[in-house]
Parts: sequence; structure tokens; C-alpha cells
Amino acid sequence: MADVIQKKLKAEVEKYTQMQKDVSKSMSARQKLETQLTENNIVKEELDLLISTNIVYKLIGPVLVKQDLDEAKATVAKRLDYINGEIQRYETLLKDLEKKSDHHREILSSLQQEYQKAQGLAGGKV
Repeated sequence: MADVIQKKLKAEVEKYTQMQKDVSKSMSARQKLETQLTENNIVKEELDLLISTNIVYKLIGPVLVKQDLDEAKATVAKRLDYINGEIQRYETLLKDLEKKSDHHREILSSLQQEYQKAQGLAGGKV
């Protein structure tokens, strides 16, 4: 009986460990998005300071290409929308992973208690 519980416990620990790795990856990706959001907000603020007669250049590979100010603002606004959407998606994903992680923790706890009881019963019979 203790062997069956031990196998269940081992499988659950593996699931929990994988879930923690997924949480870690998601948090890392979200942090990168936060950095991109900050950088793009700075670019937006700088573009908002310019007037239509100012010249804006866009870096494409090793070349600076002249770009229309309104086009640059639109590009940055689209990028900000995309980044904010991705951050929301990761927030939802992290909340879901957190709920699943809590569920796995409860299962692990109950399996550990069962295993300890089974160990105690097996030890008492000897």
C-alpha cells in the first residue's frame, strides 16, 4: 500500500515541479514585456515632444531610414497595445497556474499524510 502511495506522491511531485518551471518561465516572459513596455512608453513620450517638421529616423538593421512622425507614433501605439495585451495574457496565465499550483500542493499534502500513515501502519505490524 505504501508503495502505491509513494508512486502517486512521486508523480505528483513531478507535476508540481513542472508547474513551478512553467510559472518561472511565464514570470520571466512577463518581466521582459514590462521592460519593453517601459522602453516603448519612453519612446512615445519623446515622440509626443516633437512637432511635424522634425525628422524621425527608424533603425532597420545597420541603416537609419527616414520615417514620417505620424507613422512612427502609430507604430509605437500599436506596439504598446500589443505589449499590454500580452501582459494581460500572462497575468491570466499566471493566475491560472497559481490556482493549479495550490491544488497540486493540497494533493501533495494529503498524499504525504497518507504515506506517513501507511508507513506507520507498516512499521506497527513488523
